[in-house]
Amino acid sequence: MSTLHCIEAIEAALSGTGWNKARVKLLARFLVALIGCRTVCLARLANALHGEAKVESHYKRLKRFVRPFDLSQAVLARLVLTLTQTAPPFVLALDRTNWKLGKTEINILMLALVHPKWPIAFPLFWSVLGKAGNSALAERAALLQQFLVTFGKQSIDYLCADREFGGEAFARWLLREGVPFVLLRIRGNVTMTNAQGDKRTARGLFWHGKVGEARDLGQRRVFVGSGAGLWLHVAGMRVRGGDFAIVVSNIVSNRAVVGEDLLARYGRRWGIETLFGCLKRRGFDLEATHLTASDRLSRLLGVLALAYCWAYVAGEWLYAQRPWQVKKHGRLMVSLFRRGLDWLQRLFLPLCGNYSQQGAAFALLFLSRT
Repeated sequence: MSTLHCIEAIEAALSGTGWNKARVKLLARFLVALIGCRTVCLARLANALHGEAKVESHYKRLKRFVRPFDLSQAVLARLVLTLTQTAPPFVLALDRTNWKLGKTEINILMLALVHPKWPIAFPLFWSVLGKAGNSALAERAALLQQFLVTFGKQSIDYLCADREFGGEAFARWLLREGVPFVLLRIRGNVTMTNAQGDKRTARGLFWHGKVGEARDLGQRRVFVGSGAGLWLHVAGMRVRGGDFAIVVSNIVSNRAVVGEDLLARYGRRWGIETLFGCLKRRGFDLEATHLTASDRLSRLLGVLALAYCWAYVAGEWLYAQRPWQVKKHGRLMVSLFRRGLDWLQRLFLPLCGNYSQQGAAFALLFLSRT
């Protein structure tokens, strides 16, 4: 399959999104250049963009692409589910990633779908906050509301998030909206009471436990803000280094050891950390972008989401043909994303142009999934 035919296959896969034909054509070339160069620097991508126009023209086209184009996150989220062939119920993870470009703060709040088997997640909805520090309740609520409108609360297994999101106001919002199976990690100095009203800090309740031994405290009134507190299920354990892993949840587990179940569910949050690493240094070098405007950076993230999922699907396809080693801890020696990205890069490097029969077969697989 020639370079042109492969790009046309990608265009056909994207045509069902309803986007303008010219935009789809440029997006297909954008994806190929992004995977080939593994960078979001538009100046470098312009050198790899397929077509006979001058590099300066390619650069201007890429800059125009991230300016006015309304890249609907709802459409992208549906496409992500189609490409990765993921079905409900979904485990969701909410987290932030941030860095500085000079004196400018880049701060991204993201809701991701955690893979049911591997420690990886797929980007669904995100918001470029345009400020430093934690997200506000309104910003989190707006992001989750997009998911609820697009997929419905019945599609959620549970949501997991780190300590930053463990405030009472956010927990109340989730419960009020009927979001099922909330799971949040909290700080050790949070106050709790039992049914008799005895007050203890969360840290004090787990202080005498063994390292790595999960404890289930049942329901307790948890005071994580200035309000009246919430009755939530509490589980936790001591971890190495003197810290504590303490989670609160409205999940009623059917496992024999509830505490271990809740902590295991919380542990799946790590998939979004893997996602951030893949978008940054281990994959597409997101921190190299010079885009700081929230709308432009958000559109760039939309392109990255597709490239990221494409690399994962390629790795999954390669693993199905010839599995590679799984380590003792249950993780692959080389992640599906990394193996898929390496393979696709070899196909798409402009100086190589090696579109083999295997590349043609995967292009058809990519097309069939949409």
